[in-house]
Amino acid sequence: MAHATTHSGTPAVALPVISAAELLPWAVFGGLLLVLMVYFVGAEQGATSLIQGREVHEFVHDARHLLGFPCH
Repeated sequence: MAHATTHSGTPAVALPVISAAELLPWAVFGGLLLVLMVYFVGAEQGATSLIQGREVHEFVHDARHLLGFPCH
């Protein structure tokens, strides 16, 4: 018959504690990247575009359709 064994000799792993003050700059940075990505995927085209031409639009064309943005 099989017996379950427990190993009480294994040391517990200490998890690092990250304070909100250490996390806040990274959260702001990630949020800014997210807003920039949504702008380039969703709004960078036509009269309001920051970059001339259609390179950005064509580069993110499939992502626009995947995210549900109309582009035609």
